[in-house]
Amino acid sequence: MNITISGRHMDITDGIRDHVDAGLQKIKQHFDRVIDVNIVLTVEKRRHLAEINLHANGLQINAKETADDMYASIDSALQKIDRQVTKYKGRIQRHQPRTVKEAQEVEHQIIELEFNDDDASSDVEITSNYKVIQRTKAPLKSLSVQEAAFQLELLDDAFIVFSNADTQQVNVVYWRSNGTYGLIEPQF
Repeated sequence: MNITISGRHMDITDGIRDHVDAGLQKIKQHFDRVIDVNIVLTVEKRRHLAEINLHANGLQINAKETADDMYASIDSALQKIDRQVTKYKGRIQRHQPRTVKEAQEVEHQIIELEFNDDDASSDVEITSNYKVIQRTKAPLKSLSVQEAAFQLELLDDAFIVFSNADTQQVNVVYWRSNGTYGLIEPQF
Protein backbone atom coordinates (compact mmCIF):
# COMPACT_ATOMS: atom_id res chain seq x y z
CA MET A 1 0.00 0.00 0.00
CA ASN A 2 1.44 3.36 -1.08
CA ILE A 3 0.56 6.13 1.34
CA THR A 4 1.09 9.76 0.33
CA ILE A 5 0.49 12.42 2.96
CA SER A 6 0.76 16.05 1.92
CA GLY A 7 0.02 19.21 3.84
CA ARG A 8 -1.15 22.60 2.71
CA HIS A 9 -0.23 25.48 4.98
CA MET A 10 1.10 23.07 7.59
CA ASP A 11 3.96 20.70 8.31
CA ILE A 12 3.33 16.98 8.59
CA THR A 13 4.63 15.81 11.95
CA ASP A 14 5.58 12.29 12.95
CA GLY A 15 2.57 12.21 15.30
CA ILE A 16 0.18 12.91 12.43
CA ARG A 17 1.89 10.27 10.26
CA ASP A 18 1.60 7.68 13.05
CA HIS A 19 -2.06 8.60 13.64
CA VAL A 20 -2.89 8.20 9.93
CA ASP A 21 -0.97 4.90 9.70
CA ALA A 22 -2.84 3.50 12.71
CA GLY A 23 -6.18 4.45 11.18
CA LEU A 24 -5.26 2.95 7.82
CA GLN A 25 -4.26 -0.35 9.43
CA LYS A 26 -7.85 -0.78 10.57
CA ILE A 27 -9.04 -0.24 6.98
CA LYS A 28 -6.39 -2.63 5.69
CA GLN A 29 -7.77 -5.35 8.00
CA HIS A 30 -11.17 -5.02 6.34
CA PHE A 31 -9.98 -4.55 2.80
CA ASP A 32 -6.54 -5.84 1.82
CA ARG A 33 -6.63 -4.84 -1.87
CA VAL A 34 -5.74 -1.17 -1.28
CA ILE A 35 -3.22 0.10 -3.82
CA ASP A 36 -2.82 3.83 -3.13
CA VAL A 37 -3.95 6.19 -0.40
CA ASN A 38 -3.55 9.93 -0.97
CA ILE A 39 -4.15 12.15 2.03
CA VAL A 40 -4.22 15.93 1.82
CA LEU A 41 -4.29 17.86 5.09
CA THR A 42 -5.13 21.57 4.91
CA VAL A 43 -5.27 24.33 7.48
CA GLU A 44 -7.34 27.41 6.63
CA LYS A 45 -7.61 29.88 9.50
CA ARG A 46 -9.30 27.76 12.20
CA ARG A 47 -10.56 25.01 9.88
CA HIS A 48 -8.65 21.75 9.64
CA LEU A 49 -9.55 19.78 6.52
CA ALA A 50 -8.62 16.13 5.89
CA GLU A 51 -9.21 14.66 2.44
CA ILE A 52 -8.55 10.96 1.86
CA ASN A 53 -8.59 9.30 -1.57
CA LEU A 54 -8.31 5.50 -1.51
CA HIS A 55 -7.60 3.63 -4.76
CA ALA A 56 -8.01 -0.12 -5.00
CA ASN A 57 -8.51 -2.52 -7.89
CA GLY A 58 -11.14 -0.66 -9.90
CA LEU A 59 -12.52 1.12 -6.84
CA GLN A 60 -12.06 4.70 -5.70
CA ILE A 61 -13.34 5.93 -2.36
CA ASN A 62 -13.15 9.57 -1.28
CA ALA A 63 -13.83 11.29 2.02
CA LYS A 64 -13.52 14.90 3.17
CA GLU A 65 -13.99 16.10 6.71
CA THR A 66 -13.54 19.44 8.44
CA ALA A 67 -13.08 20.03 12.18
CA ASP A 68 -11.46 22.41 14.63
CA ASP A 69 -8.70 19.88 15.31
CA MET A 70 -6.60 18.07 12.68
CA TYR A 71 -6.73 14.75 14.54
CA ALA A 72 -10.54 14.96 14.75
CA SER A 73 -10.86 15.67 11.02
CA ILE A 74 -8.50 12.76 10.21
CA ASP A 75 -10.52 10.42 12.47
CA SER A 76 -13.84 11.48 10.88
CA ALA A 77 -12.50 10.98 7.35
CA LEU A 78 -11.05 7.58 8.25
CA GLN A 79 -14.39 6.53 9.77
CA LYS A 80 -16.15 7.54 6.56
CA ILE A 81 -13.68 5.53 4.47
CA ASP A 82 -14.04 2.54 6.82
CA ARG A 83 -17.86 2.58 6.53
CA GLN A 84 -17.66 2.71 2.73
CA VAL A 85 -15.09 -0.10 2.58
CA THR A 86 -17.10 -2.39 4.87
CA LYS A 87 -20.24 -1.69 2.86
CA TYR A 88 -18.42 -2.59 -0.37
CA LYS A 89 -16.88 -5.67 1.22
CA GLY A 90 -20.26 -6.87 2.48
CA ARG A 91 -21.77 -6.45 -0.94
CA ILE A 92 -19.00 -8.48 -2.57
CA GLN A 93 -19.14 -11.25 0.03
CA ARG A 94 -22.89 -11.88 -0.28
CA HIS A 95 -22.26 -14.44 -3.05
CA GLN A 96 -25.90 -14.59 -4.00
CA PRO A 97 -27.54 -13.49 -7.23
CA ARG A 98 -29.45 -10.25 -7.18
CA THR A 99 -33.17 -10.56 -6.74
CA VAL A 100 -35.65 -8.82 -8.99
CA LYS A 101 -36.36 -6.29 -6.24
CA GLU A 102 -32.68 -5.33 -6.00
CA ALA A 103 -32.44 -5.04 -9.76
CA GLN A 104 -35.33 -2.57 -9.70
CA GLU A 105 -33.76 -0.35 -7.01
CA VAL A 106 -31.92 1.62 -9.67
CA GLU A 107 -34.48 3.61 -11.60
CA HIS A 108 -33.82 3.91 -15.33
CA GLN A 109 -34.66 7.08 -17.17
CA ILE A 110 -33.91 8.06 -20.75
CA ILE A 111 -33.64 11.76 -21.40
CA GLU A 112 -34.09 12.93 -24.97
CA LEU A 113 -33.74 16.52 -26.09
CA GLU A 114 -35.23 17.45 -29.44
CA PHE A 115 -34.66 20.64 -31.39
CA ASN A 116 -36.95 21.48 -34.27
CA ASP A 117 -35.64 23.75 -37.01
CA ASP A 118 -39.07 25.33 -37.47
CA ASP A 119 -38.98 26.61 -33.85
CA ALA A 120 -36.17 29.05 -34.59
CA SER A 121 -36.79 31.91 -36.95
CA SER A 122 -34.30 32.42 -39.75
CA ASP A 123 -33.58 36.08 -38.98
CA VAL A 124 -32.45 35.38 -35.41
CA GLU A 125 -28.77 34.55 -35.08
CA ILE A 126 -27.96 32.19 -32.25
CA THR A 127 -24.50 32.64 -30.77
CA SER A 128 -23.11 30.95 -27.75
CA ASN A 129 -19.88 31.36 -25.89
CA TYR A 130 -19.18 28.53 -23.53
CA LYS A 131 -16.14 28.51 -21.34
CA VAL A 132 -14.69 25.20 -20.17
CA ILE A 133 -13.83 25.67 -16.53
CA GLN A 134 -12.33 22.27 -15.81
CA ARG A 135 -11.48 19.29 -17.98
CA THR A 136 -10.93 15.87 -16.49
CA LYS A 137 -9.84 12.73 -18.31
CA ALA A 138 -10.77 9.42 -16.73
CA PRO A 139 -10.59 5.83 -17.95
CA LEU A 140 -13.88 4.47 -19.25
CA LYS A 141 -14.78 1.44 -17.13
CA SER A 142 -17.06 -1.35 -18.28
CA LEU A 143 -19.73 -1.67 -15.58
CA SER A 144 -23.30 -2.82 -15.22
CA VAL A 145 -25.87 -0.17 -14.29
CA GLN A 146 -26.07 -1.48 -10.71
CA GLU A 147 -22.27 -1.42 -10.33
CA ALA A 148 -22.16 2.14 -11.69
CA ALA A 149 -24.83 3.22 -9.19
CA PHE A 150 -22.84 1.63 -6.38
CA GLN A 151 -19.63 3.37 -7.55
CA LEU A 152 -21.56 6.65 -7.65
CA GLU A 153 -22.62 6.15 -4.06
CA LEU A 154 -19.04 5.41 -2.99
CA LEU A 155 -17.51 8.31 -4.91
CA ASP A 156 -20.04 10.78 -3.57
CA ASP A 157 -20.14 12.56 -6.95
CA ALA A 158 -23.08 13.93 -8.93
CA PHE A 159 -22.67 11.50 -11.84
CA ILE A 160 -20.48 8.74 -13.29
CA VAL A 161 -19.72 8.05 -16.97
CA PHE A 162 -19.16 4.38 -17.84
CA SER A 163 -19.33 1.82 -20.62
CA ASN A 164 -22.44 -0.30 -20.12
CA ALA A 165 -21.35 -3.94 -19.90
CA ASP A 166 -24.66 -5.11 -21.40
CA THR A 167 -24.95 -2.74 -24.39
CA GLN A 168 -21.27 -1.70 -24.85
CA GLN A 169 -22.39 1.95 -25.10
CA VAL A 170 -21.38 4.96 -23.05
CA ASN A 171 -23.95 5.70 -20.31
CA VAL A 172 -24.25 8.18 -17.46
CA VAL A 173 -25.72 7.43 -14.03
CA TYR A 174 -26.59 10.46 -11.92
CA TRP A 175 -28.28 11.43 -8.65
CA ARG A 176 -31.83 12.74 -8.95
CA SER A 177 -33.34 15.26 -6.55
CA ASN A 178 -35.73 12.68 -5.07
CA GLY A 179 -32.84 10.41 -3.96
CA THR A 180 -33.04 7.89 -6.79
CA TYR A 181 -30.67 7.31 -9.67
CA GLY A 182 -31.13 8.42 -13.27
CA LEU A 183 -29.63 6.76 -16.34
CA ILE A 184 -28.77 8.54 -19.59
CA GLU A 185 -28.42 6.23 -22.58
CA PRO A 186 -27.55 7.28 -26.14
CA GLN A 187 -30.27 6.96 -28.71
CA PHE A 188 -29.26 6.45 -32.33
